[in-house]
Amino acid sequence: MSDKDVSMSNEELDVDAIVAQGLLLIETILRRKPLSEIKEVIAAGAPVWYQDDEGTSALHAAAYTENEELVRFLIDEGAVWNAVDNLHNTAGDVALSLNNEKCYTIIRDAGIRSELLLTLLAKRAPAANSPLNLIFKATDTTAAGSTDAFLSTKLEYTKDEHGQDICLVKVSDSEEVGVMMGWERGIMQETVHRLCDDHPDAADGLKVLNVGFGLGIIDSLFQSLPTKPSLHVIIEPHPDVLKHMREQGWYEKEGVKVLEGKWQDFIESEELLAVGGFDVVYTDTFSEDYSDLHRFFGHVPDLLAGPESRFGFFNGLGATNSLFYDVYTHVSDLHLADIGIDVEWSDVDVFEGDTDRWGKTREYFAMRTYRLPVGKMKAF
Repeated sequence: MSDKDVSMSNEELDVDAIVAQGLLLIETILRRKPLSEIKEVIAAGAPVWYQDDEGTSALHAAAYTENEELVRFLIDEGAVWNAVDNLHNTAGDVALSLNNEKCYTIIRDAGIRSELLLTLLAKRAPAANSPLNLIFKATDTTAAGSTDAFLSTKLEYTKDEHGQDICLVKVSDSEEVGVMMGWERGIMQETVHRLCDDHPDAADGLKVLNVGFGLGIIDSLFQSLPTKPSLHVIIEPHPDVLKHMREQGWYEKEGVKVLEGKWQDFIESEELLAVGGFDVVYTDTFSEDYSDLHRFFGHVPDLLAGPESRFGFFNGLGATNSLFYDVYTHVSDLHLADIGIDVEWSDVDVFEGDTDRWGKTREYFAMRTYRLPVGKMKAF
């Protein structure tokens, strides 16, 4: 037997041992053995990150047994808070299904700490041309996850089989993703209501900044206010969206100013800063992740006109899973609090009416309830 064959055999033995230890750990937990015995299994080398053929991890098992102390211990030992089983459930989802708030909160708070740390690391990431930046490089280079790919991909404005307006982008030969769909209208209506209706300057015409046009749902709602905005600035980078806006007459609307480009191109420009602040700022971009949204947060205080100004954003990150959605909602709330913005959250039922009609356009937002944020500068 060659040295290479010996090496491969040793690696196979190591893998087999890891699998056996991982299975033993999960079984020990599910049999509700004492914590001291579970600690011995881990001390002997059982990996807390291991998942069996059904995707069950030690943390899933601990959630099933509703063992609060064990859940906390596994988190401290490095258990993966966001690991999903074959049914796409996290350990937090398991705890939630059992109405075990304590176990769920421990797992959720671990997720919040993890995401806060990742955001901090991203802020301290090396320059883009540094080899070290590979650590932080996004893996999704499709139009759904890369702004550059999105801006170079053709969009299609069309209607689905139910007659609903949709804007689609092709991310692969076999998959199209909705940039914006008609089912979001209810969210946008409630958003405009909470951003504008009781604003003390609403009767004089608000100064509004919106980032990301999409189907133009929220911009049309801003234009439908009892008193139209005195200034309505729209930042939009995609050439197909800009073409659609021209065809729809947005460039000719009174008080509307379209800035062609990414928000990063204008956020510190004289064109925006010369306004003296906006009464309402809203952002809903496509193909950007939380790190981009977090960077936008940092500019919001400079964009708002005063203490009565409001800020909103489309709160859709992590919305395929209850735990992920809860984590991102809390993380954004904490980050906005750090820059002096208090957020009032309200719930919007997005399952009202005939839910089947939304089809696959609802796959990226699986929650029944949308958490709607409206932020204002803290009063000091």
